[in-house]
Amino acid sequence: MTNTAAIRPNGRQDIAALGAFLVLSALAGGLGSVATTPNIPTWYAGLAKPWFNPPNLAFPIVWTLLYVMIAVAGWLAWREHRPRALVPFFVQIALNVAWSFAFFGMHSPAAGLVVIGALWLSIVWTMMLFWPLSRAASLLLAPYLAWVSFAALLNAAILWLN
Repeated sequence: MTNTAAIRPNGRQDIAALGAFLVLSALAGGLGSVATTPNIPTWYAGLAKPWFNPPNLAFPIVWTLLYVMIAVAGWLAWREHRPRALVPFFVQIALNVAWSFAFFGMHSPAAGLVVIGALWLSIVWTMMLFWPLSRAASLLLAPYLAWVSFAALLNAAILWLN
């Protein structure tokens, strides 16, 4: 059995890594907004939406909180020095961005639904690999999984209605 305290990064490395995960999450959000923001008042506004569609203001608030939680989860897992556990983490970040480009950028709820299905699976995969390393990291992703589940339902309803 190894002493994990002996292999933990020092304080500066730890803070730098947390900063890097926060920047990565902010970049993912920023890239996604490149496809999303210009399409909200135009294409998205013209779509039929289900009764449970939240107001547009809810999305940036929820996503900001989720991106911070995603970053902290990744950082906590990184601290355990298991690089393979971060593979699904980076996959889900990429799929998160890809969904914005599929749904909003391509104006395709069908493509969005395919991507969000893969995103959902990658979040579950990430949570499963994080659980033995850091339960806190895994649990920090639970609200993200819940929101993506809701977003998948919303995406499917928009596809059905349009």
